[in-house]
Amino acid sequence: MVRLSIEGRELEAPATCSILQAFVHAGQTLVEGVGCMGQGVCGSCRVMVRRSGEQEVKTVLACETRVEAGMQVAFLDYLTTPARHVYRMEDLGDSWQALSTMSEIFPEASHCRHCSGCDRACPKGLEVQRGVNLAVEGRLDAASQVFDECVMCNLCTLACPEHIRPNHLGLFVRRMIAAHSLRPANLVRRLQQIERGEMEIDFDAPGAQPPR
Repeated sequence: MVRLSIEGRELEAPATCSILQAFVHAGQTLVEGVGCMGQGVCGSCRVMVRRSGEQEVKTVLACETRVEAGMQVAFLDYLTTPARHVYRMEDLGDSWQALSTMSEIFPEASHCRHCSGCDRACPKGLEVQRGVNLAVEGRLDAASQVFDECVMCNLCTLACPEHIRPNHLGLFVRRMIAAHSLRPANLVRRLQQIERGEMEIDFDAPGAQPPR
């Protein structure tokens, strides 16, 4: 068992727990910021963490970060900038207009300061700044690969002084590529399963329940 602080509460949990599991194990109720438990989207369990003996505060995902003795944890609210990027995939036209269309919808993307704030904020360790720069250069396929594991936690957006919203730019690029190419067969099959109600949550799957 290890002792740590989550949201100002002193808790005790098995050392094998994730931060998320430790919070539940201690009898606390999670009411927001938990995408994998039916609320929000994956990436909504972003937290700030300070480990024992360290001064630096880091951003991580509570679901995949194991607890440590003396760890201090605080959940982050899902904050968004007032500006919204509004577009309809049906109106994007053909791929010949892809670069100009992206520039019209995300004009701030070319204003990247190369400060690497988005890279430091990303809990998945993605090369966010590189993905933005690749998109601006028109290398959309390479940019989409950078954002392939993005969980839309929005931390890169909060860290960007130019309000680029890199995760939304990455999502736009991936959507554009999908709209102009054949849909993946495995994705089509999964969507059909969801529509038929055949997708079930396995509560007995490893990691689905907190340790006793």
